[in-house]
Amino acid sequence: MKRKTVWSVSPIVLLFGALSLLLLLPLLFLNRTVFFIAAVVSVVVWCYGIWRLGYLKKDIRRYLSSITDHLNQQDRAALENTPVPIVVVSDNSEIVWYNDLFRREVLQSNDSLGQPLNEVFTNLSAGQLAGRVLSQVSCGDSTYSVYVSKLRVHDEVTYVLYCFDHTELTHIASEYELSRPVVLSLYLDNSDEVMKNLRDSERAQLFSQVDILIENWASEHAGLFRKNGSDRFMILIEQRYLDVIQKDRFDILDKVRAIPTEDNISLTLSIGVGRGNTLCDADLQARQTLDMALGRGGDQAVVKTKNGFDFYGGLSKSVEKRTKVRSRVIASALQQMIADSDMVLAMGHRYSDLDCLGSAVALTAACRKMGKTAYTVYDPETTLATALVEHYRTQAKGDLFIETKDALSLITPNTLLIITDIHQSERLDLPELYHQVETVAVIDHHRKMVDHIDDAVLFYHEPYSSSASEMVAEILQYMNGVTVSRLEAEALLAGIMLDTRQFVMKAGVRTFEAAAYLRKLGADTVEVKRMFAEDMTVYQHKAEIISSANSYRGMAIACVDSGGTGIRVAASQAADELLCVKEVSASFVLFFENGGVNISARSYGEVNVQLIMEAVGGGGHQTMAGAYLKNTTLETAVTLLHKAIDAYLLERERARAAQK
Repeated sequence: MKRKTVWSVSPIVLLFGALSLLLLLPLLFLNRTVFFIAAVVSVVVWCYGIWRLGYLKKDIRRYLSSITDHLNQQDRAALENTPVPIVVVSDNSEIVWYNDLFRREVLQSNDSLGQPLNEVFTNLSAGQLAGRVLSQVSCGDSTYSVYVSKLRVHDEVTYVLYCFDHTELTHIASEYELSRPVVLSLYLDNSDEVMKNLRDSERAQLFSQVDILIENWASEHAGLFRKNGSDRFMILIEQRYLDVIQKDRFDILDKVRAIPTEDNISLTLSIGVGRGNTLCDADLQARQTLDMALGRGGDQAVVKTKNGFDFYGGLSKSVEKRTKVRSRVIASALQQMIADSDMVLAMGHRYSDLDCLGSAVALTAACRKMGKTAYTVYDPETTLATALVEHYRTQAKGDLFIETKDALSLITPNTLLIITDIHQSERLDLPELYHQVETVAVIDHHRKMVDHIDDAVLFYHEPYSSSASEMVAEILQYMNGVTVSRLEAEALLAGIMLDTRQFVMKAGVRTFEAAAYLRKLGADTVEVKRMFAEDMTVYQHKAEIISSANSYRGMAIACVDSGGTGIRVAASQAADELLCVKEVSASFVLFFENGGVNISARSYGEVNVQLIMEAVGGGGHQTMAGAYLKNTTLETAVTLLHKAIDAYLLERERARAAQK
């Protein structure tokens, strides 16, 4: 058994003293004479006890100092004269000896014999010393590197600590980290849309406001400001100021958004933050994170960390980009890639829907028009677009589809894989296909995720588009000599109608232009509507889900304790239907499946459900998102969802307050 430190006697003596004083109180009321006599005697006894306790402590210190007497004169001289502070600690964390240098430099000429080690070194105890060679410890404002030597004498363990003062080195290292260069790349997302109807003088005035605001913000953080164009800026700061900016959650986003404009369209700013060993590395990373911010819809800042990315902002709606120049360039590049391949496979995400499968089958048909062997890969067990597959089979064109179990055998050294409506490899219908094909093209409209496919030869990502089908419809218009049939036009139109909820959500000018092009190709809206028909079982499931919904902070949340394809379809449809309820700004439907919880999230744009879903590990679009929580119960998932909603609403209120 470990012995207790001798200093523990003091609290006991104090306790008995307090009890004696309490016992004297009754005498004050019974006999005051006896009380005063007893009080005088108690004071005398107390004074004597305190004197004896101090004398006892001095005796103990002398005893502890003599424990090294068994060492020979040479060993004692070596310890005393070592030009390093040394302290000896017992196995119960009690200081038993130290040299004069330790007393002067570490203890500041005070005595600490017999005291616990953690009273000297606040973050070190004897229990932490076992098996350790070097520890970084603190004593007051100083930092020490401590080398530990473990000794065993007469079955007792003793630790000898050699202390090296590294306070200055620690300060230099900290200053080095805080002074590392950080590059901020800034871009005005929607300057063209805001400025297009303004006069030259008004544009100059608005740009001047932005320039002054950003330049002053850079000056507040001792930054070096440079304007690279009318809508592009670069700021160079130190790491210490980035910490402050992150603490303020990039309040410049709110300040730019608060600038008044003629059409009440808020200017939005995107920021990419880069750090690296050199300025060149930091600038490259800043441009990459800026691309990430723009790929997620803009109006946000992205900071790359050791564990991924940190996102700030992203609360406002994305503004549609009306130029089709990029679509023309992508169409030309994709057509060349198809021409250089001998096999083309098109594939979408797991649980493929009408947008995913419709865009894939249209590209497959276009490849066949170019004389290439092409197939659309899908899983018949999990697809949610069975109506589209059956529609093709009734028209004797079912050979365009191939099941996932047969796709791997078709791979050749010159195979092109076109991925639609998804840009994450682990969520593909057949991830193995992606890993085995060398040439990959990605076409997607969802906001960019951290784990996106980064090795694609062609990566066409347009978060301003309503759907992947809209993007493919634009591409087909610019592919020379390639036209698709009425069936493909109907498949694409079905995909657009699904993701826009019948042209209600995120339907911009280009969306209607794409729909007009498809209608011109012969797309029958009645046939398209039939693809949305649902069987009675799904309809009943949807009704049950809607009836179980509850309201939480103006949002509807419904839960289902079972899964399956029918429930998955009903859940997404129920989430859409719940938005029709008055005063519901967003809807969430949770259903349990395969040991986890799936969440379908929808909104009309007032609430960014993508940010809420990202907080629980999911993602998607501002108005349509989802998540899957592995090994989670419905109760736990609802709790996590409530916390994510609370955090989102708190951040939104903070941003709105900053704009006022």
